[in-house]
Amino acid sequence: MKNGTCWTILLALQIGLSAEALAQSNPRYIQFSPGAVKGALYTPDSGPAPHVGILATHRTSNYMGYLGCRELSARGFLVLCMNPRSDNNEALVRWEDNALDVKSGLNFLRAQAGITKVLLWGWSGGGATTSFYQAVAENGTGYCKGATKLVQCGDGLDRLPPADGLILVDTNPGNAASALRRLNGAVTNDSAILNQNAPAQIDHALDPFSTNNGYNSRGASTFTEAFQKRYFTAQAERMNRLIGLAQARLRDIENGAGRFSDDDVFLVAKAESAELMLLDPAIHHTTVHPQKLLKNDGTIVRQIVESVRPAQPQLFTQSSSLAQGALFLTLRSFLSAYAIRARHSMDDIEWCSTNNSVPCAVQAISVPLLVTAMGANNYLRFNETHYELAKSADKDFVVIEGATHGQTPCVACEATPGQYSNTVRNFFDYARTWINQRF
Repeated sequence: MKNGTCWTILLALQIGLSAEALAQSNPRYIQFSPGAVKGALYTPDSGPAPHVGILATHRTSNYMGYLGCRELSARGFLVLCMNPRSDNNEALVRWEDNALDVKSGLNFLRAQAGITKVLLWGWSGGGATTSFYQAVAENGTGYCKGATKLVQCGDGLDRLPPADGLILVDTNPGNAASALRRLNGAVTNDSAILNQNAPAQIDHALDPFSTNNGYNSRGASTFTEAFQKRYFTAQAERMNRLIGLAQARLRDIENGAGRFSDDDVFLVAKAESAELMLLDPAIHHTTVHPQKLLKNDGTIVRQIVESVRPAQPQLFTQSSSLAQGALFLTLRSFLSAYAIRARHSMDDIEWCSTNNSVPCAVQAISVPLLVTAMGANNYLRFNETHYELAKSADKDFVVIEGATHGQTPCVACEATPGQYSNTVRNFFDYARTWINQRF
């Protein structure tokens, strides 16, 4: 998620927050260790003293002003919105170490007067952070080690205190799977890009931005099933090549033959903004099975749910840029947070080859689980899969009609003004009810 917190806050202000939510305007700054780890503690201004604490965090994003901080506090919960040690810096990510920051936040909430239960709140990429933490807390470091893992966790994750419940909010499958699906599968010369500063070479038969392959610069693209199969396979092949390149360079460093003694730059060109489903909304646009849809009027129906998301043809321009199309990482941050083995980017992924994987983690978690998806985003099927794979006996899944990834209304998706005007209230009310019924 890029700049997610900023646009969420702006959208929330544009639609107008409730007076109750605006009353929660005095969060307390909390400093953790190391110094980059910090949080904002939101306490209800009125009503009974909270007995449930909620920890919301991510991999890199600034969560201290996230919309959910005030909305959850306004509904009676003590909320810690927390920034991890790799705050706003992808190159600093050592994925497994973020669990230590979650531990600090969870222990802090448990120490607050009156708190009897602590829940983890995972929005977007935060779903991978929180689900990984809970999986290790419930199962020990055996979960995050082994021959199948690209990166092993350290022994410092032994005996993590588990949370009492987990809420996944329109989470992606993990940053590694997201990176896989955003890769431009047509790039053929990653070794030259890394070693010779060469421009990316494109296999035009796989170019997702070629009109010959189905791209439409003015609206929704239409890619044939044959092209999709070739492209999704090519994305997996490119990811596997990148993993091989990163591992080889890291071995050189460990053998004393690298440019530096600890790590090195790993720049991936055309690594973002080439996700086929964002160009062609017909790809993965519905749930597979009938699921609960929370409609704008507050009623719930069960049906095959279809995303109302618009196409994003502008990805063509973004894909070729450094700011929006490339990943500026290190060898270790790539392997830790962005690498995953696969044979097909949609349907044949080795989910547990990385520790940054929601589909792997939910199979090892037993606490009550709420999985939610926003009806104007492209994560419907992803979250349905999380729900289906989840081990938890007490689990629930709901889609919020017309909600963007940031839980705000998708105004551009509306057929009539105000069609999706209640997304924020509906979503957070549903979460409040789910929590109160269990805790």
